[in-house]
Amino acid sequence: MTGHLTPPELHELSDGCLAYVQPDGSWGWSNAGLVVGDGASLLVDTLFDLRLTAKMLEALTPYTRSAPIRSLVNTHANGDHCYGNQLVNGAEIIASTAAAHEMTEVPPAMLAALTKAPGEVGDLFRGFFGAFHFEGIEMKFPTRTFDGRLDIEVGGRLVELIEVGPAHTKGDVIAYVPDARTVFTGDVLFIGGTPIVWAGPLTNWIAACDLMLGMDIETVVPGHGPVTDKNGIVQVRDYLSFVQSAAVARQASGMDAFDAAREIASEIGATGSSFAAWGEAGRISVNVETVYRSIDATHQSPDVVEQFRRMALLERG
Repeated sequence: MTGHLTPPELHELSDGCLAYVQPDGSWGWSNAGLVVGDGASLLVDTLFDLRLTAKMLEALTPYTRSAPIRSLVNTHANGDHCYGNQLVNGAEIIASTAAAHEMTEVPPAMLAALTKAPGEVGDLFRGFFGAFHFEGIEMKFPTRTFDGRLDIEVGGRLVELIEVGPAHTKGDVIAYVPDARTVFTGDVLFIGGTPIVWAGPLTNWIAACDLMLGMDIETVVPGHGPVTDKNGIVQVRDYLSFVQSAAVARQASGMDAFDAAREIASEIGATGSSFAAWGEAGRISVNVETVYRSIDATHQSPDVVEQFRRMALLERG
């Protein structure tokens, strides 16, 4: 992971929208966004720890000084999109009902304990999240929730919040700014990195990609990776469709899910597809587990520690 070695980038997009991009977009190095209206702004997501979030808010100060952040949207419950909420004072915090509930399930103290654990478990989680500081984080939960869709006004501008989960997580939301033809996707898009399907089903995520492809958008701000356009959406959709088909076939043949993940990973590498160059390739093990679970509700996926162990194992080759 190199994200912590590379400074974040603040991109001024069209019509008062900004993207705060943390290279290289790998584990925990998420993006955020700002929609600036007349006298008020909306922030899309905070970051994984207080230090990173404070740095982002400072970078946004030239824009928020005259248009303070009045609304904060958490696109989903993963900590790298909400652990910094406590630093955004005076803002209404908005999320889907499902995301708000899921935020209670992985408190910062849990990640702090895992990254400080002795032995193999600590080594494993430090390998993924050792660059982040989870101490001192007090979870600040949404003050407003919704299901399906919520249109909000920000300084005279319309922002459409559309729930597309369960997909990456149980309550994924995208934020569409029609007058800027811009969408902030949260982790419904990873660009240059392998998507990870914690909740699924993959068919829901594919449908979310189709929804965005049908929208009038020019600029796409993903949850991880560089700013893109509809081509980035197509790439993610193609990956998910490939994994869905490949995993369904192997489940039907009776193959073990982890064996299937190994085989699909080898297939991706052998074909030389664009997916082969993406980072975090080990996430295929979680994605295949999710397909198996969506087909057979009795399928028991391994616990979270084992999921991370398997991802690390696949990435080591």
